[in-house]
Amino acid sequence: MKLDILSLDGGKVGSIELPKQFEEIKRPILIRRAVEALQANKRQQYGAHPEAGKGVSVRLSKRRRDYRTSYGYGISRVPRKILSRRGTRFNWEGAFAPHTKGGRRAHPPKAEKLWVRKINKKENRKAIRSALACTLDKELVKARGHLIPDNYPFVVDEKFEAVDKVKKVKEAFEKIGLKKEMQRALRKNVRAGKGKSRGRKYKKKKSVLLVVSKACNLEKSAKNIPGIEVVAVSELNAELLAPGAVPGRLTLFTKEALSRLEKEKLFM
Repeated sequence: MKLDILSLDGGKVGSIELPKQFEEIKRPILIRRAVEALQANKRQQYGAHPEAGKGVSVRLSKRRRDYRTSYGYGISRVPRKILSRRGTRFNWEGAFAPHTKGGRRAHPPKAEKLWVRKINKKENRKAIRSALACTLDKELVKARGHLIPDNYPFVVDEKFEAVDKVKKVKEAFEKIGLKKEMQRALRKNVRAGKGKSRGRKYKKKKSVLLVVSKACNLEKSAKNIPGIEVVAVSELNAELLAPGAVPGRLTLFTKEALSRLEKEKLFM
């Protein structure tokens, strides 16, 4: 399959044959598995302290004819801590048990739990190739909500990698027909739930993914444009190409990135 190469001015400057990686069969289930493995491996372990809720001295005899027992007083046989006593009569309150005030949790999260999910190397590479193929499908890209020009998919010139100003990046995007897409990414919604008070108040949209051949000026200049991400072709993964495990992200490759993809046989 051949794609047109567009310059910074939006004009066609040639065409390029796509590498074999884009010929993979579209496998949404495999893509989801690769994305979920990446997300699971990023989770931080957490758990309650093993002694939480157990730091109180509680003793309550379970024998009927014994000292310090609750039999015969019309109260439940719950572990209790003594607040005060007079002779054999006690002023106490429930403690230690899960349903009592300040008691331990019945089944707290364990810090030793492993969140890691493994995926075979060949499966992961196949998922990335499948996600690459999905970026060429206009219907899938539109279904994700992207506003794409009529000539999509296309490749951009390697001069994009040298752009070092945010203003120039925006101008170039407008000339290749992505003005509406940039405006779409500006909208953000207030998150529902407790996340609002935990440093993630807004839900932001994913926009264009720019794939470059190596570390370049574009990584810094495009970083401050909402929704846009820049990544070296060797660092691609399933989550970047299919955020939320939904394939069909609007992706632009530079000519040099495709050349490196084919030359080094990445993800094959």
